[in-house]
Amino acid sequence: MFRKKECIAMLLAGGQGSRLYALTEKTAKPAVSFGGKYRIIDFTLSNCVNSGIDTVGVLTQYQPLVLNEYIGNGQPWDLDRTYGGVKILPPYQGKKKADWYSGTANAIYQNMNFIDRYNPEFVLILSGDHIYQMRYDTMLAFHKVMNADCTIAVINVPIKEASRFGIMSADENGRIYKFSEKPKKPDSTLASMGIYIFSKDKLAKYLEEDEKNPNSSKDFGKDVIPAMLAGGERMFAYPFSGYWKDVGTIESYWEANMDLMKENSLLKFEGKERRVFSRTNAEPPQYIGKDAQIKDSIITEGCEINGTVENSVLSEGVIVEEGATVRDSVIMNGVTIKKNAKVEYTIIDSGVVIGSGASIGADKENAKGITVIGSGIAIDDGKVIADGEMVNDAYYEEKLKGDMTV
Repeated sequence: MFRKKECIAMLLAGGQGSRLYALTEKTAKPAVSFGGKYRIIDFTLSNCVNSGIDTVGVLTQYQPLVLNEYIGNGQPWDLDRTYGGVKILPPYQGKKKADWYSGTANAIYQNMNFIDRYNPEFVLILSGDHIYQMRYDTMLAFHKVMNADCTIAVINVPIKEASRFGIMSADENGRIYKFSEKPKKPDSTLASMGIYIFSKDKLAKYLEEDEKNPNSSKDFGKDVIPAMLAGGERMFAYPFSGYWKDVGTIESYWEANMDLMKENSLLKFEGKERRVFSRTNAEPPQYIGKDAQIKDSIITEGCEINGTVENSVLSEGVIVEEGATVRDSVIMNGVTIKKNAKVEYTIIDSGVVIGSGASIGADKENAKGITVIGSGIAIDDGKVIADGEMVNDAYYEEKLKGDMTV
């Protein structure tokens, strides 16, 4: 029998991420590049190791190849442990049947054997698509002091945005007495962050009951949390006041990247306990040419800049040639922007080539929306991609390869 772990984490990373469109056609959302040198999942994994949680199950399903390869043995996050560490948990063939994960609760239910292997007293449930820094050990201490069955991390949101979240009402001690999933008329601004700590026995009980319910959607927010509340369990809201961003849409993903350039960016905090760990390739230093102009931007290792870059985030190995301009954009690794091309208010996935004199997107103040270029696409010289366009492989075959100006 293995020795007992006090708390293990289960990280939900199997969602399709369809609202990121071209960025997640070939990649799971948690593996999407972020901030020049990170992946979205780096923040959650780093939070775990910075909080002393050394056992993490990562539940994968949709387009897992890049994510699995990126996590590897967990060494960059100090999660390459003989007992514990990080483990990839895809759907599998069980004794009775094989099934895709049909919801967040069902995904955890299908992996109760993994949880039982470590016999934890507490289970931390996390999402792999949020950008934030948080000490889970402090939340766990709160859970224990309150003798809670379930603790939910919450953040105050503007009342006009509350209908987008699971909303809780709590008394002066933080005990939750009402929960509504995306209410049309919210009566509170305490929004669930999708971070839960359960006492393991209660989690097992309610997941078992939920699995037997044919009318359940197998979701924590829609089914398990309301069931626990109706059952009179001790449920508490844990307040969080730091930076937190759900990057599930093109707009929020772009905004989160832009936030990194603000004075109090979460990446500018010093100290070992706040470090964000990442698996990045060894790249040479940036090269900034004599005629280059850079303003309010993040330029990662291996970039070669000979043009103009303003208010943008560039991942490793990006080349901006002479006369090219990049503004208000997020450029992922290995992208080449050739001479005199113009890129504005755009997200470009890895391996893209923007041809000489091409024009991508439009001025942020006048654009209809953020332009997105999917991975591996080559935009011919002189091509014009209008603002708000979503350029993926199908779009390329239909419009670009046919020598059409968009």
